[in-house]
Formats: sequence, structure tokens, C-alpha cells
Amino acid sequence: MAQRHLDPTAGPVAGDVLADYLRAQATEFLRALRQHQETGGAGGGTPARAHSGAGENGSKEAVDAARALRRSARRISGTLHTFLPLLDESWSEGMRPELAWLSGTLAREHAYGARLERLLAALHRLSGSSALPAQAASSATAAGGRSAGAGAASRTADPEGTGPRTRPSPERSNLTVGAAKAGALLERQLTLARTRAHSAALQALGSSRFHAVADNVAVLASEVPLAPSATTTTGLEPLAAAADERLRDAVAGLPLIAAGHPYNSQALVHGLSADTAPQPQDAPWHQVRLLLRLHRYAREVLAGDENLVDVRLLNAGQALDRHRDAAEAAAAAASAARTPRIAPATAYALGVLHADQRHEVEAARFAFQRAWLRETVGTP
Repeated sequence: MAQRHLDPTAGPVAGDVLADYLRAQATEFLRALRQHQETGGAGGGTPARAHSGAGENGSKEAVDAARALRRSARRISGTLHTFLPLLDESWSEGMRPELAWLSGTLAREHAYGARLERLLAALHRLSGSSALPAQAASSATAAGGRSAGAGAASRTADPEGTGPRTRPSPERSNLTVGAAKAGALLERQLTLARTRAHSAALQALGSSRFHAVADNVAVLASEVPLAPSATTTTGLEPLAAAADERLRDAVAGLPLIAAGHPYNSQALVHGLSADTAPQPQDAPWHQVRLLLRLHRYAREVLAGDENLVDVRLLNAGQALDRHRDAAEAAAAAASAARTPRIAPATAYALGVLHADQRHEVEAARFAFQRAWLRETVGTP
């Protein structure tokens, strides 16, 4: 541990400010972990119950605990990254990837559930049906009265898993005809992914790797391994300024001129092609989102207040969150459209859904561009 300044006229020692913030985040982590263990869930009970919105107190508490775990883990990891020169380097470099692993593992189940809700709501909006597409498909399946044996045989011929087709009314559009089966296909695929993520989270939280992370955070709550350079009074500001500069450099590389228009047709070039790689346009925006988060955490350390709110940065961050969610939802729709042997109407509905989410991506970029320019102009 670095020794503190004894000069009463000196300003706050950088190491003290940083240590106070890290201890507070470590305490939040341990509190959330205890709550998570008491509720006995890795993300709020079974995926099906959590998605159904049953609203049990235990399920909500487990979801809140998992969110608090991710939140504190991200803040600790981000702070270690930004203020690495003020901390024991070997310890910090060992902790950061473990915290990132934990945060990512816990986030996956929630991400799949939110993605499914987003896509089903978009299908409902686009098709103008009175029920969500997956609900309509479930009703049609129940009305069909398939037996267990017939169902097993039909799943081989019908990869969408929605049973016999119902005769559409003449006034229905092609989108409405395919929306129900598209919703059922998405629900099956994303629910399976969410179930696997739930199992992975349970396995991770019971692993020796997680217990090692928890032990290190428990140590951090009482003693922060500072470097000798943390004894200065000005060590925080240059490192926080460097984080801000990295963010601004990354934003400068974005096509903000194109993002200044609500519609960018170039974003739909790849469409539903056979290429399953992420759209190259998205990566720089995702990087800016991460850098903006690091910048916010650095500001929290400097202010000594985790609840510090900058409305302009908050709006920019929310726009980038929507960008990430829409981009991942579009990728999920494109992946579902590549399912073999689906009906043309289903593929059409998924194609419209993919285009709709790419439009949401462009709208989020437009919103970020407006929020960021306001933030830049408002800076003294």
C-alpha cells in the first residue's frame, strides 16, 4: 500500500480517492452477491418464467441482484483499466479479464430475453396483428390439435415448429401471413439460447473461477493494492483526461455526417446475404459505446459520486445502447431467415424485420450524433 501525504494543506491524494471508489464498488459487488445467493437464481429463475412476466418477488430480486453484480463488476474492471498506472499492475491485469468474463456471462441471459421481446414487439408493430406473432402461432397450434406422434413427424418437415398452416384471410398481407411463424421461429431459437445462457451462468457461479473472483473482490473491499505513484495529488486527472481523449478520437472516426441523416441506405447493403459476419459498420460504434462507459466511470471517480449524472452523456450512452440492441436484433432476424426449409412468407417477414431493425440502428446513430454535438458545443 502506498503511504499517504501528511501535509494537511495538500489536496486529496489520488490513491485515496481511487481506493474509496473501488472499495465502494467492491462492497456493492459483495452485497449483490449475497442477495443473489439468497434468491437462488442466476438471472431470475427459469428463463420461461422470467420471460412470461410472472412478477414473483423472488424472480425480480434475482434479476436485480444479477444486474447489480454486472454493474459493479463493469465499474471495477473499467476503473482498473483507466487508472492502471496508480494500481499494482500485475494484480490489476489479472483481475480485469476475470471481471469481464463474469459480467459477460451474467449478461447473456438477459440479452437474449430482451432481444426476443424486442423482435416480437417489432413483428407485432409491423404486421398490425391483434396479438404478438408468437402468441398467434401458439393459438393456431393449439387449435390444430396435433397429437404427440404427429408433432414429432411434423417437426422434421416444418423447421418453424408452428404446425399446419391456417388459411389466411384475403385482406391479410404477406407480412401478416408470415409474422406468426417468424415469431414462433425466433421464440424457439432465442429461448433455447437463453436457456443455455442460464445454465452457463449457473455453472459459472458455482465454479472455482468465480470463487477466486469473489475472493479478490472481498480483499479489494478492505485493501486496494496501490502503486507508489498513487501518492500524488494530481494522478487522477491526466488519466481521466486520457480516457476522454480516446473517446473523442474514436467519435471523430465515426461517419457522423452520414449519421446526421435519419436514413442511411448503405447500412442495408449486406441484407440477408449468406455472410454471417457482423456488419463492419457496427464495430466502431460498439467501440465508442465502451469508451463512453469508461469515460463515465472516470468522471465518477473524480467526482467521488457514483450517482453523478451528465444528461448529455446519458443521452449519448442510451443512443449507443439502442444501437447495440438493434444491431444484435437485426443479426438474430437474419440468422433466423437462414433456417433451412422455412416458408417464403416466413422468410419475407424476417427480411422485413431485419430491415426494420437496421433502420433502428440508423435512428440510434442519428440520436447519438445529435446528443454528442450538443455535448461538444456545451463544453467550455
